[in-house]
Amino acid sequence: MGTAPGRRYGRNIARILFPLIVIISCIFFSPPAFAQDPPYCEELLEAARRQKLHDDRYWHILMHYQQRIIGIESLIDDPNFFLAPDGKTNPVSELEATIRAFFAPADNENASAVCRFAARFEWLTEKLGIDTGRLPVPACRSFENFMEANRPSSVTLAFPMAHLNSPASMFGHTLLFIETADRSKLLSYSVSYSAVTNETFGPFFAVKGLFGMYPGYFAVLPYYAKLQQYSDVDHRDIWEYRLNLTEPEIRRMLLHIRELESIASDYYFFQENCSYLLYFLLEAARPSLELSQRFHGWLIPLDSIRAIQEQGLITEASYRPSRTTKIRHLASNLDGHGQEKALALAKGDVQEGTFSQTDLSVQEQRTICELAGEYLQFLYTKRRVPEETYQERFLRILQMRSALGISSENGLSRAPVPLQPDRGHHSNRVSLGAGIKGDDAFAEIRIRPAYHHLMDYDGGYVEGAQLVFADVALRYRPEDRRLFLERLDVIDIFSLSPRDRFFRPISWKLSTGLFRVEADHDKDRLVYRINPGAGFAFGNNTEGLIYTMLETDINIGVVLEKNYSAGMGGSAGAVGNLCRFWKVHAFVRDIYYSLGDTRNFFEAAVHQNFVINPDQSVSIEVCRSRTHDIYQTEAKALWNLFF
Repeated sequence: MGTAPGRRYGRNIARILFPLIVIISCIFFSPPAFAQDPPYCEELLEAARRQKLHDDRYWHILMHYQQRIIGIESLIDDPNFFLAPDGKTNPVSELEATIRAFFAPADNENASAVCRFAARFEWLTEKLGIDTGRLPVPACRSFENFMEANRPSSVTLAFPMAHLNSPASMFGHTLLFIETADRSKLLSYSVSYSAVTNETFGPFFAVKGLFGMYPGYFAVLPYYAKLQQYSDVDHRDIWEYRLNLTEPEIRRMLLHIRELESIASDYYFFQENCSYLLYFLLEAARPSLELSQRFHGWLIPLDSIRAIQEQGLITEASYRPSRTTKIRHLASNLDGHGQEKALALAKGDVQEGTFSQTDLSVQEQRTICELAGEYLQFLYTKRRVPEETYQERFLRILQMRSALGISSENGLSRAPVPLQPDRGHHSNRVSLGAGIKGDDAFAEIRIRPAYHHLMDYDGGYVEGAQLVFADVALRYRPEDRRLFLERLDVIDIFSLSPRDRFFRPISWKLSTGLFRVEADHDKDRLVYRINPGAGFAFGNNTEGLIYTMLETDINIGVVLEKNYSAGMGGSAGAVGNLCRFWKVHAFVRDIYYSLGDTRNFFEAAVHQNFVINPDQSVSIEVCRSRTHDIYQTEAKALWNLFF
């Protein structure tokens, strides 16, 4: 029986298409070829097991492994950082998966494991003597091209100082910048780790940051961009600490930085923060350092600088004042008339030749021009002046300054260098003392892990700023042999920013925690308090500050009528140094609670602090208060030790 022509045609098509389908399936749907040279791959795996490289400290540094209560775990939370399914907690399987990945083919060099995990590849090549010619991708040429083109030569640790109005930087920030052999410092690369968030309210950021609710990423940017962000926009002075890393160590650091690009980790405000993650970069550069393993509990950027100093990494420190600091210093060299002239010149209200008919000295005229130029640049960075107007006005100021000649007192235009932050007091504080409240004597111990109180020694810190977390005060009353919690300041922020002709900042405060209120006669009880406020401060850090604030206060506790009370009021005070070692803060505060438990609270207090050295002081506090027509006088003395 013959075959129909249509059926024969279909069979012929099938015979032709079937081999093509098989070939296409093999190309597109077969599992990836893993280990093009299986015997050599197994040979390397066996050598790694024999040398126990999974236990090597450098492997743990590269993987950010930390010893936990049960087992080992990496601080990196991004699954893209691991090649083994259990690589976050299993150093053995991650090491073996990494070696196997070197033998896997890749669509392009940058997608290969050799480039994606360049630090792992270079270290394992050294340890195992890998014959790279037997790998699909023998080297990461893009990295080598970068090194050849830029020739990194030195590394500096930068510390933009604390900025209370920036929620992510209330404790300051640390970052690295890497200078190249043939570029200026401003064209070097900055490397920083920070949380990615749009949060603008500091307390929310702090609370969410405590629980790792933000992702953190490493970012590599030109250093000049970071300087503009921190120095010009955020008004923050910057300290730069040069590190003594060698070129091979810098290479190892850059290899590890490449591995961490676009890799996320949970950001913790006090733990896995900008400073702690930098430890791993430094240890990747110099494995003999002991930084990450010495950390316990919490880490503040300033303390991380001290730890790096103790490891012998820092060779010198230099100071870079912010534009705000420069403006205020220049203004301090002029009287009110001179300051008004500079202000008018920056705003375009004074024309060239205006100095010819004034009684100003040549040096005063120079200072006015320099101050006007700095302030005009500030206005431009704040987008208060259009670019075209800025360029025209700035050029005119430069021409006026040039006509006045070179100053013989050029040093007057430079802001004085303050005390290095790492030479100020340490962050942790314990206080021991005694006092009397009414007719009862008491002993008191206070423990504060962070950071700086308004009354503490200001050297190395931002003057007029207070940032306190978890300050616990315990008291013991001998009369009834009772130990009790006197107060707990969960957060206590106080920012006094003086106003002047050039700047109009708002001073503010926020405190929350447990404190005691008068309940019945001779009795007090703990309540939870939220106390925000805002106002103005005047003066300067040399002669002292005076301030006034409008406050609201909310108390919550079963001891109160309706279990809460809420009110408004205000406070006013003055704070300043009477001499180098003696600081005084006198204030009054009056709050009327009109909701819930209605009452009026008034207090007047004088706090004094006598500095023995940056890490020791004696404070004396006297307070007179009135609640429910009950008057109380409290006086106490404390010895403060910072560590």
